[in-house]
Amino acid sequence: MPAQQESTVGDGDAAPTTTPVGGGTTPAPAQGAPDEPGGAARVDAPADSVFRAPYAALTWGIVLSVGLVAFESMGVATVLPEIAGHLGGLNAYGWGLSALMLANLIGTVAASRDADRHGPARPFAVGLAVFAVGCAVAGAAPSWPTFLVGRFLQGLGVGAVMALAYTAISLAYPQALRARMFALVSGGWTVPSLIGPTIAALIADHVSWRGVFVLLLPLIALAAALTLPQLRRLGGPERAPAATAGRWWSSPVALSVLLAAGTGVLLAGLQLHRLALLVPLAVVGAVTAALALRAVTPSGTLAMRPGVPAGVVLRFLLCGAYFGSEAFLPLGLVELRGLSASEAGLGLSAGAITWVLGAAWQGRADGRWSGRSRAVPIALGCVTLLAGVVVMALGVLVDGVPALIAVAGWAIGGAGMGVAFNAATTDAMEQAPADRQGEASGSMQLAQTLAVAVLSGLGGAAVSLADAYGSTVTVALTATFALTGSLAAVGALTARRIRPRTA
Repeated sequence: MPAQQESTVGDGDAAPTTTPVGGGTTPAPAQGAPDEPGGAARVDAPADSVFRAPYAALTWGIVLSVGLVAFESMGVATVLPEIAGHLGGLNAYGWGLSALMLANLIGTVAASRDADRHGPARPFAVGLAVFAVGCAVAGAAPSWPTFLVGRFLQGLGVGAVMALAYTAISLAYPQALRARMFALVSGGWTVPSLIGPTIAALIADHVSWRGVFVLLLPLIALAAALTLPQLRRLGGPERAPAATAGRWWSSPVALSVLLAAGTGVLLAGLQLHRLALLVPLAVVGAVTAALALRAVTPSGTLAMRPGVPAGVVLRFLLCGAYFGSEAFLPLGLVELRGLSASEAGLGLSAGAITWVLGAAWQGRADGRWSGRSRAVPIALGCVTLLAGVVVMALGVLVDGVPALIAVAGWAIGGAGMGVAFNAATTDAMEQAPADRQGEASGSMQLAQTLAVAVLSGLGGAAVSLADAYGSTVTVALTATFALTGSLAAVGALTARRIRPRTA
C-alpha cells in the first residue's frame, strides 16, 4: 500500500508496516478488524453518533480548534489593513498573510511526523500552545516586525492543528463515524469563515484590533481541555517509524523549511512585473518547492500513485480549483459587473454554505462506500465543481449573462467541492496505516496550503501582468478560470486512482 514506507524522506523501498497506534491503556474497538488502520486506537467502544459518549468532548474540541483557526485566518485578513496602518507595515503588507502561510507548511510537517512517533496528544498540545503564544505576541505587538513574528508563530500552530485534526479523527473514531467527522471539520472551518470577518470588524471598530487576537486565548484553553484528555488515551505507537539516517538538513522539518523558502521565492517572483525577473525567480522557487515536496510527502505522490499519494494530489487539485476560483470571484463581480462588495460576497457565502451541505450529504451516505473505492463520489464532486466554475465564469465574464448567475454557479461549485473533498479525505485516510496517519494528514494539509498559495499567486500575477502590459482584467480572469476549471477536470480523471486496483 502506498505511503507505508519505513522512511518517509527519500526512501520508497522499505517494507510496509501496519502497526496500530494505541499501545497504551486504550481497549480495542468492539467493531472492525484488529489490523484496521488505527483500529486499536479508538477512545472506547464505538457509538452511533460523534456527539455521544465517548466521543462528544473530543468532537467539540476538534470542531472548536478548527473554528478558532478559521476565525483567526479570515478575521485578521479583514482588519489587517488597519493593523498595517497602525504599526507602519503598509510597505510590507503582503507579509502579514505570507508569514502565516509559510509557517503553516513547517508546522504541518513537524506536527504530523511527531504524531506518528509519539501519538497526536503532544504535538496537538504544542500546536495549540504555539498558536496561543502567536495570538498574544501579535495582539501586543508594538511594531510591524513584532507582529510578523506573532503571525509566524500563529502559522506554526495553524499547520499543526489542521493536520492533527484529521489525524485525531482517523485514530480516535471508528470507520463508520469518520466521514461525518470530516464533514463537521468542513463546517467548523466554513461557519467561522462566514461570520469571522464581521465579528473581527466589530471588535476592531468598537474595542481595538488587538482584541481580535486576545479574544481567542480563553477559547484555545477550552479547546485544549476538551481534546487533550481523549488524545492522551490514544497513547503512542507500539513501534514508531524508523528515523532516516542522515544529516540534520535531510530531516523532514529541515525539508519543510526548504519547501516554505521555495514557495516564498515563487510567490515573490509572481508579484513582479518584469518578466526578466519574474520568470527565473518563479522557476527557481517552483523547482525548489517541488523537490522539497517530493521528499516530505508519501513516496509516489508526484507520480499520483494509487492510494494515499493520489489522495494528496486530489487535495491539491480540488483546493486549487475551488480556492483559486473563489479568490477572484469578488474581483470579477465588482470590477467587471459593477456589483457592490456586499453583493459580490454573496457568491462566497453561497459556495461556503453548499460546501457544508455537500460534505454533510456525503458523510451520511458514506457507509455504502466503506472499505472500497470512493472514486464515484469524488469524480461526481469534481464534475459538479467544474460545472460550477463554468457557470460562475459565464456570470463574471459575459455581459449578456446576469451577474447573479455567478452566485448560483458558485453554489453549484461549493456543493461539488463538499462531496469530493470529503470523499477523497475519507478514502485516503482510511488507507493510511495507523503509524502513518500523521504523515497522510500532514501531506494533504501541505497540498491544500500550496494549492491556495500557488493558484492565488498565479491569478494575481495574471491580473498584474494584464494591467502592466495593456491587457484587460477580463483576459486575466479568463485565463485564471480556465486554469482552475482544468484542475477540476483533472481531478475527475484522477479519482479512479484513489485506491489501488485489486486482482
